[in-house]
Amino acid sequence: MHVSGLLRTEKVDIEAGSLEKMRGFSDKTVSHVNKLFEIYGYTDVFGRSAVCEILKLQRSGASKLLAKLVQAGVIEPVSGHGKGKYRFWGE
Repeated sequence: MHVSGLLRTEKVDIEAGSLEKMRGFSDKTVSHVNKLFEIYGYTDVFGRSAVCEILKLQRSGASKLLAKLVQAGVIEPVSGHGKGKYRFWGE
């Protein structure tokens, strides 16, 4: 899949700290996080529309997922890329 003009082919692993933050998440939520992380890693920025497209979620479901991940400290809001943009915590 192309992200920011780059082709990501390597398998990416979320750090143990992020996995600890996701303790108690459903298997489906963890699967969603892993899928997003494989595409965006620690550096690329994403928003709700990308989450909807990639995970095939409705806008409300994507918003709930993003809010849950921000609250758990798995992703962080970023500025300078438009409203409602996030990236994974780490590196």
